Amino acid sequence: MIFSLAVYAAPYSSQASNTAYQFATALLEQGHTLHRIFFYHDGVHHATTLASPPQDELNLYQAWNELASKHDLVICIAAALKRGILNSEEAKRYDKSAHNLSDNYSLSGLGQLVDATIVSDRFITFG
Repeated sequence: MIFSLAVYAAPYSSQASNTAYQFATALLEQGHTLHRIFFYHDGVHHATTLASPPQDELNLYQAWNELASKHDLVICIAAALKRGILNSEEAKRYDKSAHNLSDNYSLSGLGQLVDATIVSDRFITFG
């Protein structure tokens, strides 16, 4: 089966991020296809390179980043810009001195979310 996920919650604001991550890894282990994960609203915070959670907790930023290196993880560009998550191109465009979007994620619009719902057999939201 082809799955796509949407994550709306910030990494440590609720259990949603961890549940979504566990679900994504479980479906991959069972041989399903992961078409896309779309981060929207506060979920865009997953892609920052600046967060440093305590060492005795699961590092959701690192876990998601590793998954992003192998699969299509998309950050909503409008939600990201509003929350200060920028790649190098957007930082230059808005005349900002730095960027903090992990290179493994891509910025895109809601069209990617719509595409994910069309292409996938199952579309599941978290948060």
